[in-house]
Amino acid sequence: MPDLPVRELECLLVLAEELHFGRTAERLRVSQSRVSQLVAALERTIGTQLVHRTSRRVALTDFGADFVERVRPVYTELTDLVGGARREARQELPGPIRVGFQGIAYETVTWTLTRFARDNPDVTLSLQEIPLGDPFGAVLSGRVDAAVALLPVREPELSVGYVFPPAPRMLAVGHSHPLASVERIDAEILASVDLVSIDGPAPEYWRDVHFPRFTPLGRSITATVRVATLQEGMTLAATGRYAMLTCRPVAERNQRADLRFVHVTGFDEESRMALIWRSAHRRPHLTKLAALLGELPGAAPLRAAPGRATVA
Repeated sequence: MPDLPVRELECLLVLAEELHFGRTAERLRVSQSRVSQLVAALERTIGTQLVHRTSRRVALTDFGADFVERVRPVYTELTDLVGGARREARQELPGPIRVGFQGIAYETVTWTLTRFARDNPDVTLSLQEIPLGDPFGAVLSGRVDAAVALLPVREPELSVGYVFPPAPRMLAVGHSHPLASVERIDAEILASVDLVSIDGPAPEYWRDVHFPRFTPLGRSITATVRVATLQEGMTLAATGRYAMLTCRPVAERNQRADLRFVHVTGFDEESRMALIWRSAHRRPHLTKLAALLGELPGAAPLRAAPGRATVA
């Protein structure tokens, strides 16, 4: 195509996120009428309507939604390719590798990052904590290049580069809690506790694993409090009134006088962390990082199909 409508495509992709002509115009730094012109021009080029426009709402047509889903990863890859070529032409150093981590970055992660930095002195590593209740948002938005987050992940835009070994599920309770005196419980017992839940936009399938509303046999689990961070949950559990579902690595690194950790059995799966990234934005250094993690004792590398992460 001699006249590829790059600006029009960019406009449609932003509009698909905002579903608002005013906010789209602000992001693109153009007028609302210009947004309408760009969308209309793209619709003429494609030959069909892509956006429903009314006085109250904006929505993609079925064709438009399908088109956006197919074109976004290609557009992102193209812009990344052009940006990388510009840096190479100017002999610029590559940008920092931004790695997010959920909760706590354990020794296996920090040791690997130290080794990665030693082997790649031209690359800067940037680390940041991501919200407990939003495991994939930072990666999907591009705020980080990769994240160490809890599975499962079923987002079509994400791929799994490495899966950490499984960890048994544990229940954090205060020393005054009725379950503090036992070593092990079945998951059905959770129907008798007030389980800490989380704030945030985590997908329901993810919440059902880590902050379940029902036991494996379908009994309802009470959850009257929500937290934003792991430490908030641990603090509430320490009061003796609430309990927080977590895993053995968290228990081992949060030993304190006012907490007890009880092994929970009966779930279909154990707790697992993974290194994830956007399928269309896999920087070469991320593959190196995943390979280093795969050299750890008990490593379980995984190569997920591009554009789909389906680990449960």
